[in-house]
Amino acid sequence: MKKDFSIVGRPVIRQDGLEKVTGQAKFADDINFPNQLYGVMVRVPVTHAEIKKIDYSPIKNNPSIYAVCDAGDIPGAKNVGAIRQDYPIFAYEKIRTPGDVVSMLLGENEEELYKFKDQVKVEYEHLPILTDPEKALEEGAPLIHPQYENNLIVHYPLRKGNVEKGFNESDFILEQKYTTPHVEHAYLETETVIAIPREGNKGVKIIGSIQNPHTTRKVVAIVMGWPLTKVRVEQADLGGSFGGKDDIMNILSARAAVGAVKTGRPVKIRYNREDSILESYKRHPYFMNYKVGYMKDGTLKAMQIDIIADGGAYASMSPFLTWRSVVQATGPYEIENVHTNIRAVYTNNPYTGAFRGFGSPQPIFAQESLMDEIAIRLHMLPDEIRRINGFKKGSVTASGQKLKEHDINLKTVLELACKKTDFTNKWQKNKKLNETEKVNFLLKNEDQSYLFREEDFVPPGKVWRKGIGLATSYRGCSLGAEGIDAAAAYLSVQADGSAYLLSGLAENGQGLKTTFNIIAAEVLGISPENVVYLDHDTGFIADSGPTVASRSTLMGGGAVKQAADIIRNRLEQLIREHWQLKETDELVFRDNLVYAHNYPDKKISFPDLCTLAAGKGENLAALGWYKGPRVGWDEETGQGDAYFTYV
Repeated sequence: MKKDFSIVGRPVIRQDGLEKVTGQAKFADDINFPNQLYGVMVRVPVTHAEIKKIDYSPIKNNPSIYAVCDAGDIPGAKNVGAIRQDYPIFAYEKIRTPGDVVSMLLGENEEELYKFKDQVKVEYEHLPILTDPEKALEEGAPLIHPQYENNLIVHYPLRKGNVEKGFNESDFILEQKYTTPHVEHAYLETETVIAIPREGNKGVKIIGSIQNPHTTRKVVAIVMGWPLTKVRVEQADLGGSFGGKDDIMNILSARAAVGAVKTGRPVKIRYNREDSILESYKRHPYFMNYKVGYMKDGTLKAMQIDIIADGGAYASMSPFLTWRSVVQATGPYEIENVHTNIRAVYTNNPYTGAFRGFGSPQPIFAQESLMDEIAIRLHMLPDEIRRINGFKKGSVTASGQKLKEHDINLKTVLELACKKTDFTNKWQKNKKLNETEKVNFLLKNEDQSYLFREEDFVPPGKVWRKGIGLATSYRGCSLGAEGIDAAAAYLSVQADGSAYLLSGLAENGQGLKTTFNIIAAEVLGISPENVVYLDHDTGFIADSGPTVASRSTLMGGGAVKQAADIIRNRLEQLIREHWQLKETDELVFRDNLVYAHNYPDKKISFPDLCTLAAGKGENLAALGWYKGPRVGWDEETGQGDAYFTYV
């Protein structure tokens, strides 16, 4: 591996920094078009109901309302979804959760539309409500989607070794239940999208706060009944996402497209905070039952895990997200015997989907709490129990993947973190303080009453405490065995040595543009400032999958490097012929210069080399395509090389 980088690892100016700090960046709500209409959603204040009739007569002929769109205006698919097509663009049979939208009012004055949205009359019949995911699979539970035989969205098993044998051989067994709640993304910028009809019969252009433009293109095309080429999606600057502007933006883009085609005018949808919280998906609540067998020396012997994930009213990303959980539910620890089941279920709660961490934070909370509890029971330090069981070179994961070619730095990082934070001393001090002042509110007092005594109350000055905690985790990078993983990048070097760069992945605020510019500049030996990153438009670059799963630098960066390598090889061949060098003579691209390592007089600036190449008709544009290493998975046993690398 090349270590002597000229740009990688050094400070560079962020590609999109200036416009963001000066307020020049164009977010979706900064963009408007002549003759634009606004879209406002009509919802019904119920949780679960069968729709009998929608009556628009109260708003008929209202001058503030230009048009109304509902399921009857959809020319293509009325329901969409990544795996299960169960999410209606406009609800037309049932209301399954309070965020459901039955229709959209279009008009020139957005404030006026909000006044009339509640005048649409919807006749409905209440249905039984299911809000407890742990009861979703019980006999007689209300069916959220009657086309399925039960409320199970997906079930992933994982089997390694013999868990019963492991428990029988264990010195101790600990069983605990952990739960996590719904979490709202709460990005500063709420969802905003504009659909613009294109001239002739060319379809629509979508501009919005969109996390994954190619996915949005696919959904809009399906809903409109069009080929992909009739939908172009352009990403505006994104004011926060954290995974939250995927499914919901696909839905809003489809609604805007339906409205734009029906009216022949641009349609803009911009949610206020209430709309956003009502309809946007949340982080999955998890109900996690852990049973672990362990030895006196702290070695984990067996682990049995049963998890229920609340998918809410629609499947969304539950099949992908819970698969990640089953891979990583035991944490970065080598355990001989593992038995895991994770199920995602339907309820009438808000639907749940992608959120930063994507299936990892919930089990990390459980497994790391469990490790602390085991350490306390064995009178060990939290870092000690993790050192004993943590992954090392050659460890085998719960899915049976041997980490033979991976850089396992868990213990190195753990030791450094403990040293830098003085963890041991701080943890012991806080543990001692908590033990001496511990109050057990669950037991009766000596007089057999449940009334608090004076000494049971916590003084106001001791309500807040400082402490120190420790957690370790691991996470698969890229899509892994849940999907085909590949990405594209287009690089075009100009005759003056500057370059255009475009990736099929999206900049969501994580610094992708700058990272990719650095990679291209490193390969070509030029400054990142000489690489201009083009705005993401699905009409200009191949679908490279979603910007998720810590895959952008790995996959997209691989594509950028490949494109840059292609161009560099062409330039190397040209200059070798020009200087009459041998194939074995080393060429160096650095500091905007190209020179032969063993020939001091053989030197040319990168711009002059590009000018020379252009004059000879050389192609200085290339499409890089990077496909991830092969991985695999057995659905019945949960065994296989789930990811090609981990962090």
